[in-house]
Amino acid sequence: MTDHALRVLRENPHLAELAAYPFNFDIGRAAHGHVEEVRLASGGPLDIVAGDDTGGTYFVCADGSMLYADSEGSAGIVGSSVDEALEIMIGLEEDEEGDEEDEEDEGDDDEEDAEGLRAEASQLRDVEEVRVLLRAALGFPERSPAELEAMLRAALLRTEPDFLLLNGAEHNAYQLLDSYPRPPLWEPVLASGRADLALLRAGDPAAWDSVAEDPVRRRLALRAAQFDRAEGDLDLLRHLLRHETRSSMTDELRLAAVLVGLRGDVGDLPLLHEVRETDYDTVCGLGGIPEPGASSQELRDWAQELDDSLFGTDPADEPVSTWTDLARDQGMTELARVTLIRELDAIVMDQSTLRRPDAPRALTTAPLRALAHDFEELGDRTQALRAQRLHTALQEKAWDRVSALLDQARLEREGGQLPYAAQTLAALRRILAAPGDDSLRHWDGVNLGRFIAEEHYRLTRALAVANLRDEAHALLPAADAILGELSENAAKGVRKLAEETAARVRELS
Repeated sequence: MTDHALRVLRENPHLAELAAYPFNFDIGRAAHGHVEEVRLASGGPLDIVAGDDTGGTYFVCADGSMLYADSEGSAGIVGSSVDEALEIMIGLEEDEEGDEEDEEDEGDDDEEDAEGLRAEASQLRDVEEVRVLLRAALGFPERSPAELEAMLRAALLRTEPDFLLLNGAEHNAYQLLDSYPRPPLWEPVLASGRADLALLRAGDPAAWDSVAEDPVRRRLALRAAQFDRAEGDLDLLRHLLRHETRSSMTDELRLAAVLVGLRGDVGDLPLLHEVRETDYDTVCGLGGIPEPGASSQELRDWAQELDDSLFGTDPADEPVSTWTDLARDQGMTELARVTLIRELDAIVMDQSTLRRPDAPRALTTAPLRALAHDFEELGDRTQALRAQRLHTALQEKAWDRVSALLDQARLEREGGQLPYAAQTLAALRRILAAPGDDSLRHWDGVNLGRFIAEEHYRLTRALAVANLRDEAHALLPAADAILGELSENAAKGVRKLAEETAARVRELS
């Protein structure tokens, strides 16, 4: 990480002017800031060091990488350091512009006069002189365009996942500056699983134990086996299946049972039934296993039906959540976050993606609820709230609106957005008072009523702890009113919280 060139430009106004024109790296524009508030999805500082005449901005990230954001909503890493970014810019930018001008000239040769061509040639000679001067002053070596293009490509490909730029107000992501192909999500996620599958196939007993006893490695090895099926894997699949019962009912437990069942060895039926009887969840989740005494074909048919409906052999066919969950579990937090933000952005931009295939006029908001949950698992309440608020806005039945508002208020409270949470609960109470349909007719006698009362008291307590006296005093009567409407059974679990909250609010007086 170096910023030698930046120091030189700051100390030498003449060189700074040359960097600004013709190479459009103007350190004087740093004081103007960017066109909007921005932040990195991964967190960390962004230091503005320059701008250009199109409204674009150059930022230095915590590791020294240079991030460029244009004024149209695209961003990308353009160098591993300020020095590298400037070296690429000085060496390439005018060459690229010159190529574009040449292409235009080819269509207008007849219209160009000799004087214009001479002026252009003179200007290009001046640019080349400035390039040579700046390279020498900043200590850059002379590199070929191919070398510089390779450096730029490598930098741009580093943009995701660690340097995803977000709008600071709306929290949506900037698009990539480039269109270089990236590997599909499943490739980096599945890499360690493929390596472990190779170890298991090598037959090392220590590897069999270390992989099988680690829940994440075990899941990944099973996913690798899903997409690389080999006849000799039956023993290792049995081993992984037995150990996966430690995690109770998981998708990978069902997958392991399917991969074993596809071999059609009826000697595995006792094992499959033993696995099924692990606990209540596995009994419910592994239904339909043929009984002992069934034929090999019956076992294969059972496994094949599940394989066709739930699994298959192409990782690209798996739901994105499969890979984001496994990325998160391996500590690839930013990779999971980037993918989920892109998924949410796509829904926000085009809600028709939520249309149900069986009822095109209806929307299913389950993907938004799942995204809110996944962001919570990552600890990203900002994006969780973004998904939850859209989920809430799309609910139609009173029960669903109240349930969604309740989740939204909790996220706002846990994220410290206490006034917003109070507004959300106020909207919830208005629906309780005038639901518009009969879906809430029993809300006061079931868990929903208890949860509503609990959230009111939790928020009241949070307001009191934050010393928001007026707000706490205003919300406590509303909480008490909710509690007063609950049935005896629903109210039992809330009274202690109500008493503790009231005592905390009295301390404010």
